Amino acid sequence: MLTEGFTTEQFAGVREVLDAQLTSGADVGASVCVHHRGEVVVDIWGGHTDTDRTKPWEADTITNVWSTTKTMTFLVALMLADRGELDLQAPVATYWPEFAANGKAGIEVRHVMSHTAGLSGFGERLQPEELADWERCTSVLAAQEPWWEPGTMPGYHAVTQGYLLGEVVRRITGDTIGTFFRREVAEPLGADFHIGLPESEESRVALVIPPPKPEPGAITASELAIRTFLSVRMGAKTPHHRWWRGAEIPAANGHGNARSVALVQSIIANRGETSGQRFLSSTTIERILDTQINGFDPVLGRESHMGMGYGLSNPSMPIGPRACYWGGFGGSVVVMDLDAQLTVAYMMNKMELGPSSNARGIAVAMAAAVAATR
Repeated sequence: MLTEGFTTEQFAGVREVLDAQLTSGADVGASVCVHHRGEVVVDIWGGHTDTDRTKPWEADTITNVWSTTKTMTFLVALMLADRGELDLQAPVATYWPEFAANGKAGIEVRHVMSHTAGLSGFGERLQPEELADWERCTSVLAAQEPWWEPGTMPGYHAVTQGYLLGEVVRRITGDTIGTFFRREVAEPLGADFHIGLPESEESRVALVIPPPKPEPGAITASELAIRTFLSVRMGAKTPHHRWWRGAEIPAANGHGNARSVALVQSIIANRGETSGQRFLSSTTIERILDTQINGFDPVLGRESHMGMGYGLSNPSMPIGPRACYWGGFGGSVVVMDLDAQLTVAYMMNKMELGPSSNARGIAVAMAAAVAATR
């Protein structure tokens, strides 16, 4: 057994999956946590934090989870909507007047939540370090034109979504989204998740391990995908820099582990509450399951079925009809099933190739889903 931590007997198969992935080398280091009907039934970790396998992955190891960070951003937006401070169907410019420039007056908050706002990349070419400059990023987005008619198709807002939603949060609350999340969610729950990592936590970070380079011609990309990903020249090793870890990049630079991700996102599977605390009403939870767009996403190069922020069942993630999910570049993933009251989180350091590759996470989620039916 290569993993530490515990599982209930019912969910022992989840440990078997992670053990197998560590044994085969598919994983270098990873953690898995599962909540079922209000109880933690899996909390395991194993492997190493480095490619040379010299430093073990510990119970409190954290890593950059890439776009799994978006689930925290969605949660904050939903909390403000639940409190009546944010109308998800209102124009973004209601809260951020400068955003109305260049034909964006009609873009609604829900369009940003569902990646249909037409702003999948930056209108100016940015250097990676500029992602730490909030005013620079938001001013570029406020000034540019949408790249397609908003609301008509999905186009993954890989990095821009966090600035768009984060600026709306800032205009409403006066706080950065990282500050709001820490005060309103992470601290009340004791969740070890950070949007903007304090330097005091650096010793616990497992740096992400970049995926292998693709064979020539192995990956094809649409013009929109190229335009999106080249609008800021960043790569899989960008999180190795302290400036990245310390910044607030709410679509991509959250640091945590499976335990903290599962704890926070169990709010969704438990219909608005977890650990005896209520964060959302059941009415707002149901809004997550309302389809906002269902169609081909040329940025990701696959079918996309988006609810209010979270992804819904689609060919690449065949989850239940009342389940939602999201994942991160390289393979991290969290799945919430409302009917089963099941939350499954898988966070790792070794990245798979491709912006939406998550075969290892799917294997973990499937094992947990099977166990939940027993």
